[in-house]
Amino acid sequence: MKQVRSRDTSPEKILRKALWAQGLRYRLHAKRLPGNPDIVFPSARVAVFVDGDFWHGNQWRLRGLSSLEEQFRDSPNAPYWVPKITRNMKRDADANHRLQDMGWGVVRCWESEIKADLQSCVQRVIGDVRRRKNMAR
Repeated sequence: MKQVRSRDTSPEKILRKALWAQGLRYRLHAKRLPGNPDIVFPSARVAVFVDGDFWHGNQWRLRGLSSLEEQFRDSPNAPYWVPKITRNMKRDADANHRLQDMGWGVVRCWESEIKADLQSCVQRVIGDVRRRKNMAR
């Protein structure tokens, strides 16, 4: 697991490049904000997370399974993975709530979503940034 990147992943770089091409300027990896967002728009107060499907609990949905537990049903390491991924999901939800309580908007994009429909993710980010900038005026 040491080789698993927590920042500057391929999906993150793809999203950043697409946002930059749309003229959006941002900051990276805001350590002072809950959850350490991957991309931050400080003036609009928008935090963007690029979540890996496996690590953040979306892979079982992509496989058409009924639950996270079913994903690891035949795995001898299920007692390790299920609680670990469940903690990640709870931590993500907690970061969302804390950021929203601080007045920030949160956009979460799955890595599979970025690969399948990059423009949809880009438009969600652009829409939130524009909407929140207009609210601040």
